[in-house]
Order: sequence, then structure tokens, then C-alpha cells
Amino acid sequence: MSEKVADNPSAVTVTRLLRRAGGGDRQASAELLPLVYRELRALAAKKMRQERPDQTLQATALVHEAYLRLMDQTDAPKWDGRWHFFAAAAEAMRRILVEHARHKARLKGGGGRQRIDLDAGLRIDDRPSADLLALDDALDALAREHPQEAQLVKLRYFAGMTTDEAAQVLGISVRTAGRAWAYARAWLYTRIADS
Repeated sequence: MSEKVADNPSAVTVTRLLRRAGGGDRQASAELLPLVYRELRALAAKKMRQERPDQTLQATALVHEAYLRLMDQTDAPKWDGRWHFFAAAAEAMRRILVEHARHKARLKGGGGRQRIDLDAGLRIDDRPSADLLALDDALDALAREHPQEAQLVKLRYFAGMTTDEAAQVLGISVRTAGRAWAYARAWLYTRIADS
């Protein structure tokens, strides 16, 4: 593979490999990782910057664990393209970080939950892992009541997509996505504030 291709893989190549990997082709999974690694690493680094400074999980380990989870599913995953794959990767990273935070909380015997200011762009920054757990619990509750709004939050916050990009992935208008985003933020804020 030439260096130029590795630095800037075409969307067609990645989509083709995603489809083959979704069909269970292990070789396609192996070929895909070098093409998407840089973007996955950037996504993981962004997520790690939102975590506490004393976080023991490293971005590289987060990328590898997320990729293994994506490729090692019992039911072959079906991705509709790059954005769908990266949204799934962001969701896998979110779950890994939540599991890691829950494990640490169990080790410490719990800890008080703190409120999250969702109006500040849903940033966790240097707040403790308990905030990530509170957000995860609230997001799970939102998903049960309003699945589309929850998916929008995951795409915007965890996958780093813009409203336009998330609307395209969800197959809704940008205006509808904007209203859903405002509703989801208010819903999550209320849910976390009440807990």
C-alpha cells in the first residue's frame, strides 16, 4: 500500500472494506485498521481530553479496545459508510469509558455524584468519572423514551459530528436535528439535576 493511500484513504475504499468486514471478512478488518486508525486515534484523544487528568486508560488502548469490539461482534455489523462506522466507534469508546469509570467507582466504594452543566456544550472536561456515569445513566433513560434524540446526542457529543452531519446520518432535516438537540440537552439537564 502506498504512503499516499495510507495518509488519505478514499471514502470508497473504506466503505468497501467496511462492507466486507461486516460480512465477516477478517482480511478486510485487518486492511481497514491502518486506513481508519488516525481518525480513530484523534477521536479517542478527544475523548481522553474530556476525562480526568488522572485517567489511567490511554487513547491508544481505547482505540484498540473499541476496534476489537466493533470487529469481534457475534452478529456481523453492517455499516452504511464512514460516518456510521465512526459513530459506532464513538459509541464503543463511550461504553469502554463508562465501564472503566464504573470499575473505578466500584473500587472506591462509590462516591458522590455531581451535577453536569449540559448548557456548556455537554463537556465533561476535568470533572470526575461519576459525572460520566450520571450522563450515561441519563442518556440510557433518554434512549428508552426518545431513541432518536439519544442517538443524536451520541453522534454530536461522542462522535464529534456537527448538527448537519448527524442529521444526514439519522436521515432527518437539519431543522429537526436542531430541535431534537435542544430538547435532548434540556431533557438530560433536568434528568441529571433531579438525580
